Amino acid sequence: MTTTPAERIGGWLLAPLAWLLVALLSTSLALLLYATALLTPQSVTALGTQPMKEMVLWFVSFAFAIAIWYYTFWLVIAFFKRRRLVPKHYIIWLLVCVLLAVKAFAFSPVSDELAVRQLLFPLLAAALLVPYFKRSSRVKKTFINP
Repeated sequence: MTTTPAERIGGWLLAPLAWLLVALLSTSLALLLYATALLTPQSVTALGTQPMKEMVLWFVSFAFAIAIWYYTFWLVIAFFKRRRLVPKHYIIWLLVCVLLAVKAFAFSPVSDELAVRQLLFPLLAAALLVPYFKRSSRVKKTFINP
């Protein structure tokens, strides 16, 4: 009985990997901003003067940022290890990114032009990469490790 080795990460799979690494970098920077807000005395006092509802929302947002960073980090490691779960979790990760972009579009106090630009990239990535991860034979040959 012969087995064929898994294909290396290459070709069009480099684009989703790059998207994942850039997202990991951006979420790391976001966590750094949250951490600096918790470590500087001026930010802590400013946060303390906010109404309780605003403080709770800030800490919920911080918890979601930690969760997204952890999930992205786990997915990067699984991607490099070519785990079998990667295609399913990458699609879930893309959909979570779209949901976060829609949330930012609907609830952030930024201009509509900026919000649409922030929504455009996750939507475009999901529209291109979800069908690729579902139908590509290269994806099926690459992600075979348990």
